[in-house]
Amino acid sequence: MPYIEDFLSYDEEQEIIEAIRSAEGETSGEIRVHIERQCNVDVYERALEVFHYLKMDNTIQKNGVLLYVAVDNKAFVIFGDQGINNVVDANFWNSTRDKIASQFKKGHFKTGIIDGIIESGKVLSKHFPWHHGDQNELDNTISKG
Repeated sequence: MPYIEDFLSYDEEQEIIEAIRSAEGETSGEIRVHIERQCNVDVYERALEVFHYLKMDNTIQKNGVLLYVAVDNKAFVIFGDQGINNVVDANFWNSTRDKIASQFKKGHFKTGIIDGIIESGKVLSKHFPWHHGDQNELDNTISKG
């Protein structure tokens, strides 16, 4: 894929942003999506760099989730902060990864990302429910690199 702009249409991006808003409406957790054309280092290490760059490690409850996608590498990472990892079972990330991957393999990138957001939101709402007065700590837009 030669251009990152070709990965998702404007309308698809808006649907993803709405899925983030909807998921975060049930939790104090924060979900971000970051898309890059290419990753020239280990994808997991790059996702960790982006996680810190986006200040996702600064949430009060350490409950941020990043879905990082490297388009040309055909790779993605779903990364959760320490607060989440302390309360979810180890299989949670694998099952979420598998749901995303199954859609990506079919070329359904928007659906895969939204499936990951919905699944993350469900678990976050169970362990980090939204309470009156909770503030959205991070931007819901899709970041690109």
